Amino acid sequence: MGLPGAGLGRDTPPLRIVGMSYVVLARKYRPRNFTEMVGQGHVVQALSNALTTQRLHHAYLFTGTRGVGKTTVSRILAKSLNCLGTDGQGGITAEPCGVCQACTDIDSGRFVDYTELDAASNRGVDEVQALLEQAVYKPVQGRFKVFMIDEVHMLTNTAFNAMLKTLEEPPEYLKFVLATTDPQKVPVTVLSRCLQFNLRPMAPETVLEHLKGVLEAEQVPADVQALRLVARAARGSMRDALSLTDQAIAFGGGQLQEATVRQMLGAVDRSYVLRLIDALARADGATVVDTIDTLRLNGLNAASTLEEMTGVLQRMAVLQAVPERAQAEGVDDPDEAQIAQLARSLPADETQLLYSLCLHGRAELGLAPDEYAALTMVLLRLMAFKPAGTASSAAAEKKTLKPAEAAVAAAPASVPVLSPVAAIPASAPQAQRPALATLPVRSTSPVAPVAPVPTPQVAPPTVARTAPEAGPQDDDAPWPEDDGPPWEEAAQPPSRVMAIPVRDAGEPGPLDQPQPRDEHGAQAVLPAAPGGSVEGDFWFDTVMQLVRAEAITALVRELGLQSQLVARDADQWLLRVERSSLNQGNSRERLATALQTLGHGVRLVVEIGSVTDSPARRLAAEATRRQRDAEARIMSDPFVQAMMRDFGGKIVPGTLKAITA
Repeated sequence: MGLPGAGLGRDTPPLRIVGMSYVVLARKYRPRNFTEMVGQGHVVQALSNALTTQRLHHAYLFTGTRGVGKTTVSRILAKSLNCLGTDGQGGITAEPCGVCQACTDIDSGRFVDYTELDAASNRGVDEVQALLEQAVYKPVQGRFKVFMIDEVHMLTNTAFNAMLKTLEEPPEYLKFVLATTDPQKVPVTVLSRCLQFNLRPMAPETVLEHLKGVLEAEQVPADVQALRLVARAARGSMRDALSLTDQAIAFGGGQLQEATVRQMLGAVDRSYVLRLIDALARADGATVVDTIDTLRLNGLNAASTLEEMTGVLQRMAVLQAVPERAQAEGVDDPDEAQIAQLARSLPADETQLLYSLCLHGRAELGLAPDEYAALTMVLLRLMAFKPAGTASSAAAEKKTLKPAEAAVAAAPASVPVLSPVAAIPASAPQAQRPALATLPVRSTSPVAPVAPVPTPQVAPPTVARTAPEAGPQDDDAPWPEDDGPPWEEAAQPPSRVMAIPVRDAGEPGPLDQPQPRDEHGAQAVLPAAPGGSVEGDFWFDTVMQLVRAEAITALVRELGLQSQLVARDADQWLLRVERSSLNQGNSRERLATALQTLGHGVRLVVEIGSVTDSPARRLAAEATRRQRDAEARIMSDPFVQAMMRDFGGKIVPGTLKAITA
């Protein structure tokens, strides 16, 4: 085989391989005018109006992250200031023609009156002075000289000081355009001399729509899901999005498919994320660990897993809070139906907790020796700190109640069972208070525990009692007045004890009153008395003593302030709180220990329910009353009334504060 070119004549020119010059998408589709700018409408509108009315500032500062259009806006502004029009007679315009000599030279980077200085590599005072020396000369070719300093925050303090005077009072033909990604490092003396515009990061939807137009112009087939992955990976930068698109086209052999783009980006398939969230919603730790092992085997990034989970959880939170808007935004998402199902299965508080865990868990991946082990710990943390009151907690509570209910159902009629009742006045003498009272069961039918009833408004506190034996007497009938409450009929110690308040002997008790019922025959819940209850007064005084003595702090203090004393006996007090986060075992123990310092050696039982009389509510009501009194005193003051009447003075709402003496 002969060499290439063998047999050619002596006069035949040598072969030349001419390569096609390819322009990357980020440069090929750089906007040439303001109408082509994407995602920066607020900047375009301000500059267009200023150019139309010719209210031009001498210095502009464009800030924003990389790839959002700072240099592009600077070049378009330079063209708008120097455009000559298609006929050569144009002036300053917001719509540069793009065909005149000035526009084409600025686009190609050879316009003599437009100077770009990279402050990252020319950050000294000498470079700035060399640039400012050109300011004394008028434009050679255009209407204005434009000095564009990119990454201006990289200049030294001496360089900033050297340009201050010229930046404040430049010649009328000179315009400064500064660009930076970190405006916090720019001296305030420079900021005060510039008109500042903040170019915002672009939304993924905006990037997605622009990529669709670019790929249609390039005639490159693309999957919408693949473009959505690229748009999210760009993180608000259009230049990054176009660069990733170039890479994806090369990786996919001229087309963009979701699988190839996901493999290129190292992104985790959303099916794994949905499986993890579903397993966490069902408290299925085995599935969580197995899925993470699968991610390890496939080499999928743990940080990408948490990032994808935060996106899905954010969609779930929006669906839980504003379902109508969320459904309208997620029409094009093929996983929207499954995300909506997860939003219904996972409580809103757990969604917020899991989102926070995933967001902060990304910082923990680099601290652990194995990022997949760190990922496992981050996700299992939700199961360890699952908020109380959820479905799993309710199931666990039911399991703990089953043995007690079975014991009550199997108890003989002679075994006394106590029912919870509301609090009674605590002012009765201790000598007249029996330590514990028992109520015998009058029926062999199973008795379920009844929740305590809040304090009534007028009538004495009510109690749910057991059903009587078959006969003419029904549940609502009071006890016979001749017999009275049969405290003496108890012959054996109780098998299941619940809190019973102590009352005066001979005083009509809650069992002597008919029980209010609703239309379904269930126990009615009466509103709290407007002035509070005696038990509320006792609990308020007790808690405030502990607070003033600093015996309780932090979460224990909140438990005392936010709780309501429902019932108490000699060795057990029943509290009620509205938030399950306050019902912590260590908090109850520390509060009980603090109560011992006041001589109350009791065991605390905390339930979840509606609170009508707590120390916190009383303090808030007292603060509101003091505030109203203070405002009334100020408004009735003669001097204040004279100021308002004679000088038109006004009291700004919210500025009056009551001062505690």
